[in-house]
Amino acid sequence: MLFWRWRKVVLGALAACVLLGLIVTLLMTPQFTAISTIEISRDSAKIVSMQGVEQDATDADQEFYQTQYGLLRAHSLAERVASELKLVDDPAFFALFNADKNGKLFSTAAGRSVPIASREIRLRAAGSVLLDNLRVSPTRMSRLVDISFTSPDAALSQKVANAWSKGFIQSNLERRFGASSYARDFLESRLQQLRVKLNDSERALMNYARAQRIITLPGAGKDGSEQSTIAFDLVALNGSLASATSDRVAAEARYQAYRKRPGETAEALTNNSLNDMRTKRSELASEYTKLLTQFEPAYPPATALARQIAQVDRSIAGEEARIGGAIRAGYDSALAREQALQAKVSDLESSFLDQRRRSIQYRVLQREVDTNRQLYDGLLQRYKEIGIAGGVGTNNVAIVDLADLPLRPSSPRLLLNLILAIFAGVSIGGLLAFLLDQSDETISDPSEAERLVGLPLLGSIPKLGGGTTPSEALLDRKSALVDAYLAVQTSLQFSTERGMPGSLAVTSTRPGEGKSTTALALATLLARSQRKTVLIDGDMRSPSIHHLIGTNHDRGLSNYLAGDSTAEDLLMPVPEFGFTAITSGPIPPNAAELLTGNRLSALIEELLRTFDHVVIDAPPVMGLADVPLIAGRVEGVIYAVESHGIRASLVRTALARLSSSSSRILGVVVTKFEPKRANKGYGYTYGYDYGQEKKKRSLLGD
Repeated sequence: MLFWRWRKVVLGALAACVLLGLIVTLLMTPQFTAISTIEISRDSAKIVSMQGVEQDATDADQEFYQTQYGLLRAHSLAERVASELKLVDDPAFFALFNADKNGKLFSTAAGRSVPIASREIRLRAAGSVLLDNLRVSPTRMSRLVDISFTSPDAALSQKVANAWSKGFIQSNLERRFGASSYARDFLESRLQQLRVKLNDSERALMNYARAQRIITLPGAGKDGSEQSTIAFDLVALNGSLASATSDRVAAEARYQAYRKRPGETAEALTNNSLNDMRTKRSELASEYTKLLTQFEPAYPPATALARQIAQVDRSIAGEEARIGGAIRAGYDSALAREQALQAKVSDLESSFLDQRRRSIQYRVLQREVDTNRQLYDGLLQRYKEIGIAGGVGTNNVAIVDLADLPLRPSSPRLLLNLILAIFAGVSIGGLLAFLLDQSDETISDPSEAERLVGLPLLGSIPKLGGGTTPSEALLDRKSALVDAYLAVQTSLQFSTERGMPGSLAVTSTRPGEGKSTTALALATLLARSQRKTVLIDGDMRSPSIHHLIGTNHDRGLSNYLAGDSTAEDLLMPVPEFGFTAITSGPIPPNAAELLTGNRLSALIEELLRTFDHVVIDAPPVMGLADVPLIAGRVEGVIYAVESHGIRASLVRTALARLSSSSSRILGVVVTKFEPKRANKGYGYTYGYDYGQEKKKRSLLGD
């Protein structure tokens, strides 16, 4: 796991933080905290139902409380408390909080401290000290607020906490009274200005009305507003004109009806004389008709009736003519009255339009008068309300509990500090472990090899301990090293279609990663599996195989590549390990030049006629041109990577260089692996140590 892998870093950070927390706790000066509690209501109780100067706060309005909390931490309140407790002139107060480090506030002369800064500067400094050590803590879901002050002096903490609560109440009352007083002064000055402005506007309105002869009647309008006399007369005349027009229309209708049928008008039908005459004519006409049935028209009685009928007809015609004249006279009278009223209305309309033109400025002046009067009346009413409400409101802040004298220090708290130190140590250690793990590009876990370098994992080789050399471990057939390389050999059996490759080269990114040990182990295990194997030390620049098998490199590969010797002359049996070896030979001036020819390929072909496998310990890749030349002449390349020793980016760079040759890389062998340092180390120690653990238990009598 991550913490287990970097356990030393985590434990070191934890120990450092705990030690630092313990030292800091022991060196800290004991601090005493005194707490006083106050209640802040949303608004003060009111004796009258008038609004005060300040805005009311609602249940949902947290702005009110946030304002109160801000006022509790106001610098003016801190200076008020400092002045009330006479802390401004107390050098011991500043020394208690180490607030006069540079000696700018007080100086020592003749054994006593003398203030050298002005009182204003000392007052501001004292207020800053109080604010730095004060804490305002509102109680959740309530109107209670705790005011706590912390200092090395218990009595001072109690005094400051209580003085702060009382000072806040006094400043709140003064602020309310000051707000009302300011409002009264402000309204009074504004009333004076509006009074003058109202008088001037009314005077201007009256002068303009007199000059333009604009006469208005108060309350004559529909909405109770003023109305001019011309408009009033015009309204009355319009009513008379409408009535006259109606009369004229009715008279004209009667006249037209008379002209069409004179005898059938309403006046003719309702005239008694005319009706009597028509009745008499009807009777005479009936008698005349009756006589004509017996006598001739010349008959004297008939002639007399005819004369009477003619006389009645003349009377009827005269009466109808008189009625028609009356109707015509009524029509003419109605028409004349209408025309006269229309003329008067036209005259008044002209006068009204002229007055309206002259009344534009009048209305402007009238609106200004109305506006000034409204403003004046509103401010006057507000001024009266403030005068009443300014002194009857009660304070909305009350002290619930005064601060008691603290008997125990509030800090330092050893247990809490140690818990915080442990938490900080674990957090810092975890962070360092995470950063180190993220910055660590080495292969710490064999399971990560394939993902990091892009090659299959052939096996992981444990790191030898206890001073055991690779040669000694390989000679012990039950060693963990042998078991690990057996797993590598098994993986190589499945690396090609024909099983184990005939020729192999083992290389690495840089020296010291275990490539020579891997080559030696593979040759040893192949020989033990009854396969004839030859091990060639191909690292002619820094040979190491001769050290592992206990011989020298006076003659070897360099002699063959230079054409000085044959392969048979260089073969060196190693009965201890069961294989044959060819050392590197004398170190040539330039090994790459010797490898550019076809001598190495010829050597490998010649050896494979006699041996089953040829294993070459190749030089490292980085910085050398030897490996691509060797890798292109063998069937497969095994790449050794040191666990926790080399960055994966360097391995990928080396592999990219190696891939430029026509070589086949079979896989990666992770060497010098330490299971305890792996992220999943518990999964690798079982196979390597199982036999050894069992052997130890048997020796211990388990």
